[in-house]
Parts: sequence; structure tokens; C-alpha cells
Amino acid sequence: MTALDNWLGNVKIGVVGLGYVGLPLAVEFGKKLPVVGFDINAARIEALRRGEDETRETSPEELSEAAMLSLSSDHDSLRDCNVYIVTVPTPIDRHKRPDLRPLLSASKTVGAALKPGDLVIYESTVFPGCTEEDCVPILESESGLRLNVDFAVGYSPERINPGDREHRLPSIKKVTSGSNAEAAERVDALYRQIITAGTFLAESIKVAEAAKVIENTQRDLNIALINELAMIFNRMEIDTEAVLQAAGSKWNFLPFRPGLVGGHCIGVDPYYLTHKAEAIGYHPEIILAGRRLNDNMPGYVAGQMVKAMLKRRIQVEGARILVLGLSFKENCPDLRNSKVVDLVRELADYGMKVDVYDPMIKGEDARQEYDIDPIAAPERANYDGIILAVAHGDFGAVQLDQIRQYGKDTCVVYDLKYALDRQLADVRL
Repeated sequence: MTALDNWLGNVKIGVVGLGYVGLPLAVEFGKKLPVVGFDINAARIEALRRGEDETRETSPEELSEAAMLSLSSDHDSLRDCNVYIVTVPTPIDRHKRPDLRPLLSASKTVGAALKPGDLVIYESTVFPGCTEEDCVPILESESGLRLNVDFAVGYSPERINPGDREHRLPSIKKVTSGSNAEAAERVDALYRQIITAGTFLAESIKVAEAAKVIENTQRDLNIALINELAMIFNRMEIDTEAVLQAAGSKWNFLPFRPGLVGGHCIGVDPYYLTHKAEAIGYHPEIILAGRRLNDNMPGYVAGQMVKAMLKRRIQVEGARILVLGLSFKENCPDLRNSKVVDLVRELADYGMKVDVYDPMIKGEDARQEYDIDPIAAPERANYDGIILAVAHGDFGAVQLDQIRQYGKDTCVVYDLKYALDRQLADVRL
């Protein structure tokens, strides 16, 4: 038995943060290794113990299969662990600056439990240098230990795709890294226990951090390009989807589509990179231009809806509008940074009365976070305009192929997602 095998045989993992990233990770590791799944939200822990995952990323059956997983909101439960994996969110504040408070708080929690020989791995998306420059000092201060002398750190960025039942944690290749050669080897070996797609060992933590943050920055910029093309084609009265299908007949054309870019990844991660760039004296023009364009899309969509209604001689002020979908993406109940919220507010600013229907979300979350009260089900023949904003696979009480039945005799249907048959939609992005 090698030293690495011996180390793996004595690993006890503490996963700090049981959201969209942490829970699937804790479950997969919990099938093979002792794991403590820790979250400061006691209600979340109790729900998971009942087999209920509000994120819908894990099923009751998957939770029960993780026989070596224990769940806790007690900080003391982490003290027996020797590997800590931090999976807390890294949002932005209202000024679009990185909000590291959850990450730094989690670092304090881990630092208080840290012992000589332990390994700390971060999965949260950050800017290059954050792990070693912002998190490690807290670990050292809380524990009284020194990096690469008493303990080591690693970074392995999450690649969870919420709502995607095909690309799950084990089937997505994992980037790994460590603060020294031994740590990197251990981090890589640990993830190889659960990642069937294999791992990619980056040459440093900063490289791994940078790789993660540019993954979503690249997607953001590509979508911004297609959004701008859609604006141009709309002025020329050319169907954008028809153009994209024609261009897509070439083997190397990238299949991006226009739309609202929200959520806690694509709509957030570029700001982490631009923050760091500006801190070192560089102003990133292209990245921020893409962000501005994507952030302004809700206003553009609302304007397109108003124009289409005016062409039909529909009174805008006081019009009834049905918005289908409020979460930031398909088949996902996550409302964080949903740009549909911005669209609803834009429509309301025109004096419209907006009903929101989304069977995936919890109504109390929408009320608490955005002061939006979703309806239980839309009424038939009741709306002057209908916007399909999120194309859930299951829309509950609504059958999308019968979407026009919810509109009045004169009604505008706007398909943001190219999810409807062409004859059902009056406007497409």
C-alpha cells in the first residue's frame, strides 16, 4: 500500500455548504467515504434528513444511497474531519462587486476545526489568487497553523449545471490543484474516487481559479454576441433562429442562442475576473461590454413586447401580461439573479399588470426575495400578452402547445426560448 492509498483510507470529509454544489458532492463522496455534510441552515439539514432537497439536484433515493453521509448544522461535527471542502456561494453585491462574506465566514468555520495534517479544498468560484490571498490567511489566523507546513489547501472548481439530469457531477471532468505537489496529488486522487469522467491536474491553484472563471465568461460573451445579432436581425425583420440554424450547418459554428443571462454563474462570474483585473490596473473592455449588453436584455425584451402590442392596437397601460417562468433557467427552482425578475419589473414600469406562473419555484421565495407573488394557475382568455421566459420541461397546469388559449382574441405571444412551434409565437427574440 502506498502512502497515498494509506491517506485515502483514513480520509473523513467535511463538506461545508449544502446547496446546488455541496449536496451532490457530499452524496457522491458519502457512497464511498465518511462524510459530514455541514450547513448553517438548520432547516435545510432537517429537510435533507427527511429526504427532501429543495434544489431538486438529488432524489430521496440518492440521499439514502449515501450510507456514509451524516448531516449537521453543528460546528463541532467538523472537528473529526481531516479534509474540508468549501462549497459556499460567491455572489456579487448591488454594485456588482464580489461578495466574499460567505466564503470568508466558511473559512473561519474550517479554520476553527483545522488540525496539523489537514487538507482544505475550495470549490467556490473566485478570482485568481483568492484562495491563497484571502482564504488562507483566515485559516492560519483561526487555527494558528501555517500553510504547507502544518496544513495544505487545494482548489477544484465546481462544474455543476443545475437542472441538467444528463451532465451530473461524476460525468463532468474535474479540474484539480494544490498548494504543493503532495497536496495536488491528494486532491486529484480524492476526486478520482467519484469522478468517472476523469480529472485534469492544473499546475497551480491560480491556474485552476482562472480556468473556472473564464469558462462562464466565455459563455457570457458568446451569448452577448448572439443577443446583439438578434437585435440587428430584428431591425432587419430576419428571424434570428432561422439564421442560427443556417449558420449552424457549418461544423465549427458554436450553437449559442440569445436570451436572458442570469443565475449565480454566467451572470456573476465575469465580475470576479473584472474585479481582479481592475485591481491590478487593467480595465477589461470586452468582458464588461458583454455584461452590459446582457444585463440590458430585459429592457430590450419589454420594449419589443410593447412594440408588438402597439402594432396590434392593444392598449399598453393596464394590459394583462402572463409571464411563464421565473427561475433563472430551465428545470431549476433557483431564483438567484434571475433576469426574468428584471423583465417583470420592466413590464410593470409600462403600467402593465403582470401575472407570473412557475410551477418549479416556491411562492414564498419569490415573495421574500423579489416581492413577486406568483399565481397558482393562469386564467384562460385573460391576457393581452404572454411571454414564455423559461422553457421548463414540465409547466404543471400549462400545456405550452395550447398557450394561446390563455390569451384574449387579440393577444401577443413572445417566445424567448424558441420552445414553441413557429405558428404559436408572434415574436421571437
